[in-house]
Amino acid sequence: MIETVQVTINGKKVELTKGITIEEVANEHAPEFRYPILLAKVNNVITELNRPITENAEIEFLDLTSPEGNRCHISGLTYILLCAIKKLYGRKANIVVQHSLDKGIYIETNFKVNKDKVKEIKETMNQISLAAMPITKVMIDRIEAINYFTKLEDYAKAGILKYNTNTYITLYRLGNYYNYFYNPMTISTDRIKDFDLTYLRDNGFLLRFPTIYINDKIKEYEPHPNLFEVFQECRDWAKIMHIENCVDLNRIVSTGKINDLIKIDETLQSNRLLNVAKEIAQKKNRIKIVLIAGPSSSGKTTTSKKLCMFLESFGLTPRVLGMDDYFKEREDNPKDENGNYDFECLEALDLKLFDKQLGQLLKGEKVTIPRYNFITGKKEFEDEMELGKNDIIVIEGIHALDDRILTNIERNKKYKIYVSPLTELNMDDHNRISTVDNRLLRRIVRDNRTRGYSVEHTLKMWPSVRDGEEKYIFPYQDEADYTVNTELIYEFGVLKTYAEPLLYSVPNDSEYYEEAKRLIDFLRLFLPIPSDAIPEESIIREFIGGSYFEK
Repeated sequence: MIETVQVTINGKKVELTKGITIEEVANEHAPEFRYPILLAKVNNVITELNRPITENAEIEFLDLTSPEGNRCHISGLTYILLCAIKKLYGRKANIVVQHSLDKGIYIETNFKVNKDKVKEIKETMNQISLAAMPITKVMIDRIEAINYFTKLEDYAKAGILKYNTNTYITLYRLGNYYNYFYNPMTISTDRIKDFDLTYLRDNGFLLRFPTIYINDKIKEYEPHPNLFEVFQECRDWAKIMHIENCVDLNRIVSTGKINDLIKIDETLQSNRLLNVAKEIAQKKNRIKIVLIAGPSSSGKTTTSKKLCMFLESFGLTPRVLGMDDYFKEREDNPKDENGNYDFECLEALDLKLFDKQLGQLLKGEKVTIPRYNFITGKKEFEDEMELGKNDIIVIEGIHALDDRILTNIERNKKYKIYVSPLTELNMDDHNRISTVDNRLLRRIVRDNRTRGYSVEHTLKMWPSVRDGEEKYIFPYQDEADYTVNTELIYEFGVLKTYAEPLLYSVPNDSEYYEEAKRLIDFLRLFLPIPSDAIPEESIIREFIGGSYFEK
């Protein structure tokens, strides 16, 4: 008698032969997806497609338009890219997966490239993809794996495994090459085929692919020279400090030198902001408004307050205005597609009043500024403001860089600052650390500390937060006169001590369990760092507590 299992797929129950692989079922449902199915979520657990189905289950198939599938797609592309480069230029040829750039990832090579070589690499990647080569998951003795990567001179991967206490670790095999990847892999190269390469410089190019925010095409490359320069500046500094990956950071922690690194990093952060204040002060006769914006958990509050302190040290008097105080009356606020008030869109602001009052202030007029009452949903006018000779207006808000605000004021009177933790620390050469994960961990810690929110609540809200950033912040980041990178190179070891216990609170039957587990696995790469030596004015204090600016 043939045994069967009951499986629910997309809300429909079907009866399948016990032992059938997830891949076989996925192939039947492939026409329902625009892109190849990469993974499956089986009873809420991320599962690779070659696994057999042996019990009743709920299955959700994932392609690159899902967050999990997109990470898998990027890892698969990285592996195919690495194999293509070694096939073309030998085993010594290598890449370093650097950072995100214009909905792609910047890749550096240890050899010279040009447009023809980049085209050749792309063609070889396509050949590997079309060959449908299997990507095999294997369990290997940890010591054996360390020796393997040491022989390849991949010391970062060998170092990562040094801090892993498991007897066996998971590697992926493609052809004759083994590699370690933080994200799960799909089962064959023909499921990884949507990508493009763009030559940028003689040792670097951009790996481009569809994202969950632009999933119907591969975005055409638009240069972002200011952002790229900030990334490179931070990368160069990290090289000087000999901290390019989590292994380098762990070495400093394990040798008892972390307090020195904290002091150096914090001094560097303050000096950057001090230089911004100095530049603004030197142009005080022209610059009258400072506008600050950045994505969630970038440290905007600490940045703006520290900047105000530095401006005061140059004889200026900052006058802070909140864009949220200029919300329209609630009954006039626009609604989203679900009928809920949309407080993030630009149309939620009373721009006519905002522009008018700022224009009046710059003319030396006295105005009565609003304070928005979030309980009544109305503006209340009580406080008067008038600018003195050395006064400067500082405005922080989600739309602060949008060129559709303050159109009545000349551009040269405005100084725009973009704030974000542009993460340059890598796991190793082939596994980067996402700036988004950095911000998410910060937010999990702060939400719990300041609002009592559970990890599940933060993870539930995170997609809508990210949607807002994609719509209202990232399109205007090139408007900035200066980009403040608020990443602290040591911060993951600190966040580990605060975030890890919270992440364990997510039960295994929660729809957010896999995301919590992914973040736990990520934090395991870092040795814990105590917060004792972190100064009160540090940006990380905004999230873990003890900030001078919260007193």
